[in-house]
Amino acid sequence: MRPVEEQMPILMQGVDYGDDQIRKNMEDELRERLKEGRPLRVYLGVDPSAPDIHLGHTVPIRKLRQFQELGHDVTFLIGNFTGLIGDPSDKDRTRPMLTPEQLMANAKTYTDQAFKILDPQQTRVRYNAEWLSPLSFADVIRLASHFTVAQFLERDNFSKRFGKGDPIYLHEFFYALMQGYDAVAQDTDVQVGGTDQLFNLMAGRTLQRAFGQPPQIAITLPILVGTDGHIRMSKSMGNAIGINEPPEQMYGKCMSIPDEAMVNYFALVTRYTPAEIAAVAEKLKQGKSHPRDVKMELAREIVSIFHGETAAQLAEDHFVTVFQQRDLPEDMPIYHLDRPQNIIDLLVDAGLAKSKSEGRRLVQQGGVKLGGNALSDVETQVEISGATVLQIGRRKFIRLLGSDRTY
Repeated sequence: MRPVEEQMPILMQGVDYGDDQIRKNMEDELRERLKEGRPLRVYLGVDPSAPDIHLGHTVPIRKLRQFQELGHDVTFLIGNFTGLIGDPSDKDRTRPMLTPEQLMANAKTYTDQAFKILDPQQTRVRYNAEWLSPLSFADVIRLASHFTVAQFLERDNFSKRFGKGDPIYLHEFFYALMQGYDAVAQDTDVQVGGTDQLFNLMAGRTLQRAFGQPPQIAITLPILVGTDGHIRMSKSMGNAIGINEPPEQMYGKCMSIPDEAMVNYFALVTRYTPAEIAAVAEKLKQGKSHPRDVKMELAREIVSIFHGETAAQLAEDHFVTVFQQRDLPEDMPIYHLDRPQNIIDLLVDAGLAKSKSEGRRLVQQGGVKLGGNALSDVETQVEISGATVLQIGRRKFIRLLGSDRTY
């Protein structure tokens, strides 16, 4: 094992608790556990609520990989039982319940995608139905006896719902009990999760103490903002970067990340070391590096993680050809083209024409260019698989990002 003081900066990189005292406690406990000189039992639990994952989902997976590279014992836990309820941590309403069949179908794709970051040869994959489904009603009562209703109602999302008079169903309280029991069943040293998971991770510590185990160290990471730079990354919000997207599309989306979010992305989703991230931040602060060049470095790194170095270079070459060598503005509005669309409808939907008649007139007059080529047919169906530019007149531009779906 590497020396403790070499491991600590790597393992605490990007970690956030929103509370200085909790951070100090977790740092101190992690340091002491590392001093035991053995591989720690580390896990990340995921509920496969959808078949695909985006870059935001990879933040805790990247942390798991860091533990893995330092020689620790890593488990990727599929919540095929907790997923039946769904985690209420980041929701202001009751989550829909999925069937076991839906969960297992999603779990297969989750694991395949997670292995783009994790080493499959050094990753243990487990399913929490293994120990949760045999629990009796008496077992659940005993688990619940370690918590109060007041503790649950103090949670931000439950508190808001309670204040508004919105329903909070009893089964939602069970989620933290089940996740806490995951830690007991695995005799966990460290659990990795998002900052919105802190309550659940702390519930694990409570139950481990009750079962006579040393409490796990909670490693929580901030929620990654989307390409808009403000709202958490989400496919439904249209600000997500899917890890299965084509290289050109992924690169183009990375280039739309706001400058102020770049260092955060370097810290949370890249393979950069703490020293390398600090160097990037310092160069930006001192103006020694142009934000555009740093963003290209970030985009190249992200694409190479999921598609390889060659694909990343080709994606960068494409971006330079399309967006930089034609004197186009660096900052353009983004329009996600998730299906083939008539050019006139696209102009109206994107706010580039006030009406269909204006859109037809712009096309017929040669004022609309797609990828630098003028359009003349008002029946043109626009369909792209990567990224390109739609230009109207001399001053209006939008960046089109195509879908990776096959039609």
